[in-house]
Amino acid sequence: MNLELENKIVALTGPAKGMGEVITRAFAAHGARLVLLARDTAPVERLADELRTSGSEAFVAGCDITDAEATEAAVQAAIAHYGRAIDVLVNIAGGSGPIGKTGTQTTAEEFRQIVDLNMIGCFNTIHAVAPGMIAQKAGRIVNVGGTFGMRGRAGRMAYSASKWGLRGITKSFALELGAHNINVNTVAPGMVDGPRFRDKVCADIAARERISLEDAAARHAADYALARVSTSADVADACLFLASARARQITGVDLPVDGGWAAL
Repeated sequence: MNLELENKIVALTGPAKGMGEVITRAFAAHGARLVLLARDTAPVERLADELRTSGSEAFVAGCDITDAEATEAAVQAAIAHYGRAIDVLVNIAGGSGPIGKTGTQTTAEEFRQIVDLNMIGCFNTIHAVAPGMIAQKAGRIVNVGGTFGMRGRAGRMAYSASKWGLRGITKSFALELGAHNINVNTVAPGMVDGPRFRDKVCADIAARERISLEDAAARHAADYALARVSTSADVADACLFLASARARQITGVDLPVDGGWAAL
């Protein structure tokens, strides 16, 4: 399947950590010309240098996406670098907020911080790239949400609320930008296999239930219809598809990538 991503200008936030790095590499492998947006640029520069060595184009712009002016400046620098508007925006950067705290235990500052990152950050990036997309009458925006934004979760009120809010941002922008041939969608990962899942989630289950780490992982996976935990590559594939020409008639959707938990 030809995704028609070659030479597309693809901007990604949170591009060098965890599944963000996997998603970035996936777009590079499809020939995209990358704009890598991050507050901490040191690891991003290392990744960009590696990708350039492999023949990819990568422009790094430092910015805090919760700062509207900084985000606008970074996007304009990328547009000046490539000489044209951004074609695809993938909002990966986000935070988890307080874990294990009830809503009454969560402080106003903790709540504000995660809303700023998971909602306002995405609003700022969309606000910055949308005018260029409108001018060229084409664009794709993919917001990486989470399944706790599709089903409520005790002990994760702040995170869950921020990801529910991101769905509203996605759907409203999809309605507003659709007339300009711009698709806006959400990819909602469930638990993603990796160090945090193995070292935190599985370790907590193992200690509580007095079982092995592998048994803890299997117990967690049993909650899903497919009985397996998602990988970063699974999330990357969903982002690639929704950013591609093959998804031209899909907008405003929440796509859970969770093996069958949120939607079933």
